[in-house]
Amino acid sequence: MKIAFVGKGGSGKTTLSSLFIRHLTANEATVVAVDADINQHLGAALGLDESEAAALPAMGAHLPLIKDYLRGSNPRIPTAEAMIKTTPPGEGSRLLRVGENNPVYDACARTVQLDDGEIRLMATGPFTESDLGVSCYHSKVGAVELCLNHLVDGPDEYVVVDMTAGSDSFASGMFTRFDMTFLVAEPTRKGVSVYRQYKEYARDFGVSLKVIGNKVQGQDDLDFLREEVGDDLLITVGHSDWVRAMEKGRPIRFELLEADNRCALQTLQDAAEDSYEHRDWERYTRQMVHFHLRNAESWGNAKTGVDLATQVDPAFVLGEALAVPQPS
Repeated sequence: MKIAFVGKGGSGKTTLSSLFIRHLTANEATVVAVDADINQHLGAALGLDESEAAALPAMGAHLPLIKDYLRGSNPRIPTAEAMIKTTPPGEGSRLLRVGENNPVYDACARTVQLDDGEIRLMATGPFTESDLGVSCYHSKVGAVELCLNHLVDGPDEYVVVDMTAGSDSFASGMFTRFDMTFLVAEPTRKGVSVYRQYKEYARDFGVSLKVIGNKVQGQDDLDFLREEVGDDLLITVGHSDWVRAMEKGRPIRFELLEADNRCALQTLQDAAEDSYEHRDWERYTRQMVHFHLRNAESWGNAKTGVDLATQVDPAFVLGEALAVPQPS
């Protein structure tokens, strides 16, 4: 399952996504974690020190390799240079599986040991000095979007993405790539403003959205969130001594996380598993093509010098039936 954590800056989405990743690993799920935020904090939240987090390879720096691998023998994509971030797979494309080994993971993922197992961690990479003034953030997350377009995942397999703050992900079609989106909201007017934006944008695309109320200190905070987000409020989380110790660089074993927070994380997993039953690969593929054609017309054709609409394979539908090993 593909899970996104979103919310305004400072809402706690990175902390909660890292807790969810730890919880999944404790429950023996296979997990690929992706830090897709311009402020790269997920590695530190998962226990890496500053040097280890800084050493994570940037997916954007490996975009030529990613494109060349994913296009495979697809006759509609003769060169990697003709691919853009929204290019959909077709007959002959190579697909990614959560638990496999492949050149994309070799180049872009690093294994992180947690208390209860290990995960693969990938990161878009931060802005570099050469990017300042000439690049937009969405050029960085293009590698993530391309990988999600070519990903085939099943039950008990998770890709957890810590997204960029606010509603920036709506600048591309990446917000439709997830089975479940968890929006972290504080009990403040600013805290729920991003929720309203997401709800508005996602309405026409069937995006499953649930709210995590964070930094909830009492009944008044709970009542405020219930009034503002209604039935979309899934759980609330308050102060955690375990999280505070982690943020001080003094982590204790995950099994000692407070019982109510462990129960909250299980509720998130239950909601994610419920969303799997409603997965619609045909709609997923159709939305993928929709955003690709929009990007092709607005900028892709001009940039590549190619009619990118010809990359669409009308007979191809992404799905778990395609999840068979392919040669690298």
